Amino acid sequence: MSNTDLSETADAPRKPISRERMALLFAVMLTTAAGNTAMQSVMPSIGTELGVNDVWINLAYSWSALLWVICAPIWARRSDRRGRKSMMALGMVGFITSMGLCGMILWFGLIGALSALWTLIFFAAARSLYGGFGSAAPPAVQAYVAARTARSERTQALSLIASSFGLGTVIGPALAPLLIFPGLGLTGPFAAFTIFGVVTLIALRVLLPNDEPQFAARGSAFSAPYGTSSTDRSSEDDDDGDDADAAPRPAETPEPKRIGWFETRVRPWVIAGLLGGHAHAMILGISGFLVLDRLGLRETPLEGAGPVGVVLMCGAVATLLAQWGVIPRMNLGPRAAILWGVALASVGVILLGIAQNLHGIALGYSIASLGFGLFRPGFNAGASLAVTRAEQGEASGVVASATGAAFVFAPALGVLLYNWSEWVSFATVVALCLAVFVIGRHSLSADEVTTKDRPA
Repeated sequence: MSNTDLSETADAPRKPISRERMALLFAVMLTTAAGNTAMQSVMPSIGTELGVNDVWINLAYSWSALLWVICAPIWARRSDRRGRKSMMALGMVGFITSMGLCGMILWFGLIGALSALWTLIFFAAARSLYGGFGSAAPPAVQAYVAARTARSERTQALSLIASSFGLGTVIGPALAPLLIFPGLGLTGPFAAFTIFGVVTLIALRVLLPNDEPQFAARGSAFSAPYGTSSTDRSSEDDDDGDDADAAPRPAETPEPKRIGWFETRVRPWVIAGLLGGHAHAMILGISGFLVLDRLGLRETPLEGAGPVGVVLMCGAVATLLAQWGVIPRMNLGPRAAILWGVALASVGVILLGIAQNLHGIALGYSIASLGFGLFRPGFNAGASLAVTRAEQGEASGVVASATGAAFVFAPALGVLLYNWSEWVSFATVVALCLAVFVIGRHSLSADEVTTKDRPA
């Protein structure tokens, strides 16, 4: 077979990902999202119980977020060489280890065995395991999906994966109050989701087929670790034909180009993602403390976990509505999803700023979440569609890195502004959303261009 034929074979449309494999990918994302949002729903109460200032609770996440920014592109590139499955498994190990250690440290702090200062220091260190190693899973999942879907279907496929985060953010806050067991108290959700993570990891390792890439140009580099693999065997093992990573490539196929934040094709999407991501992160940082303040629950932090969970759950349902209903039903492309998303988010943030009871807070947060639920998959899909199929690992690394960057300082900044002036904090979030809208209208490629099927 000629090199031309090989290239055409590699770039030919592939069958959709099977339901069984999509369910596993969905479970990986859902478990981590549910665990993280369950943690977020109890952390304001834990911080109040420890007597720690709100800002320090959010800063405890910053080191983990910074590690995510640094490590996500590294793991994304590694997934191009080692396979997506191994990086998903590494990410799950990072999540499990971090969640278990964080719960143990906070438990010692709540019973008085550790001072509040050392509790936060050790918590930040344990949380960094999620930023450093947990960041391997999302870009691997995104690259796995993006490499196996046509351009015209990629926004919806990535929206489905993004919705697993949405469903997780429903499940996490809903379960968190039920997981506050006697003896474990507010750290019960940490223990429970450590166990859920172990179950998900076992299912991933057992049920998802190996996908070690079979690029001829890299054969010598990986012949020892993967000596039993070959192109012929890959064809036999992957009889459903959807394993893009296992497709044979000509020996002279070059390595995918390294893609950074400011590479011309992805730069407009990254700018939109950073600005909108900071707005989203600020609202997430503020919301839990806002509930405690507006409902007068600062003196009874244990009772605050329920209302905070209700608000987060309402927002998560709205996110699911955006990703499961609005995007596929209206067939929104990346640009439309981003612009409509930040416009709706602005309205929700304004309502959240004036709400004084649980109903009003939940309504405002839901509308804001509906908007960010449109914005997030729009950013993911836009960056993916800006590059070729061979560069999907690089693109997913950029997306994960930019997403993590928003959570380095934005949640703590949001709480800092909120404690200084509530109106300033909400005005800042609205200003960021409007900036995305204005910049996006002028710089983001039209959906008719980005979603048009063409050779990868």
